[in-house]
Amino acid sequence: MDLFGENADWEIKLKPILKKYKGKKHPLEYHSIYQLLVMVILSAQDSDANINTIAPKLFEKYPTLKSISQTDLETFTSYVTKVRNHSTKAKWILEIAKIIKNDTDIPLNMSDLTALKGIGRKSANVILREANKPAEGIIADLHVIRVAPRIGIIKESKDGNKVEKDLMQVLPENIWSEIGMAISFHGREICRPKPKCPECVLTDICLYYNTVVIKN
Repeated sequence: MDLFGENADWEIKLKPILKKYKGKKHPLEYHSIYQLLVMVILSAQDSDANINTIAPKLFEKYPTLKSISQTDLETFTSYVTKVRNHSTKAKWILEIAKIIKNDTDIPLNMSDLTALKGIGRKSANVILREANKPAEGIIADLHVIRVAPRIGIIKESKDGNKVEKDLMQVLPENIWSEIGMAISFHGREICRPKPKCPECVLTDICLYYNTVVIKN
């Protein structure tokens, strides 16, 4: 069984999760691209659930990027104190707000997004996907970093940028927009650190299942 590498037809093999999660909204409970921008910055090294908890009061106080640009750091920071590394993230968000000012001017391409403080490729890929813009990469969050090598799509790496690059080399560009989020959802729900293999729709093509689970 050809499970690994560039010769594998991953678009066909991953079709079950592409179909299952196609178009499913990101777990961050945002209501605009402005809110998503702020939330992806806050969510780094923190949980989506925690950011969703603090978001309502934050956005009630700051309904637009312009409203953030007009506040001071101390006041803004008081709304994100429950977020990990909140002091640094607050500075980044205020800086972005002062640079961009208007929600309608938020850039929606990889180079301009990653030029902003606190926005790496993973966050930029999330924003582009949720904004229905053409993919310029593949979302590689902690779930993708764990699950993609387990399935056998790529070799293991802890470096998210390397994982993304490796995935881009073996997966066709027409599925880039959806596959990262599909693998992420699969990792959140089924292929957890302790995987629920009996519930998995990918066992027939999964490297881990076919080389570890079955043999045991």
